[in-house]
Parts: sequence; structure tokens; C-alpha cells
Amino acid sequence: MQYKYNTKGTCSAQIIIDVDDDKVTNIQFIGGCNGNLKGIASLVKGMTVNQVIEKLQGIKCGFKPTSCPDQLATALIQIKEGK
Repeated sequence: MQYKYNTKGTCSAQIIIDVDDDKVTNIQFIGGCNGNLKGIASLVKGMTVNQVIEKLQGIKCGFKPTSCPDQLATALIQIKEGK
């Protein structure tokens, strides 16, 4: 199933996430650091939702209280909770 999450506090504006059978099958970041975000999307592909959350939650970007990886974790938490 495909989900869209509007990010907060990051350069990327939105994350489009495909999750099937609790596995992340595709991620697309709209905006942000293109190469780095493609790399993150590639690395987490095939991981379970919980694995991605565990790896990325709490990562900060410079002095910001969040980051694109942290926002991905936040989006996956919301997906997991059915929001």
C-alpha cells in the first residue's frame, strides 16, 4: 500500500512510502538532498517497518531537532499505528 507523508522541519517536503506485508518496498523523497535520500531509500528497501524505525528514529540534521531519516521513521510509526 502506498502512503504519503508531509514532512516537518526538513528540506524534503514529502515522503512517498510503499509498504507491503510489513516490508518497505519503495520510498521516494520529494525535495531534500537527492543523492543522500536515494541512498537511504535504497538501503532500507526490503527491511521491515520496525527495522527502519529502529535504525533511523532520532537522527538529527545539524542543529535541527529532526532529519529526513527521522521523518521517515515518524511516517512509518504513523503507518504502523494506522493513522
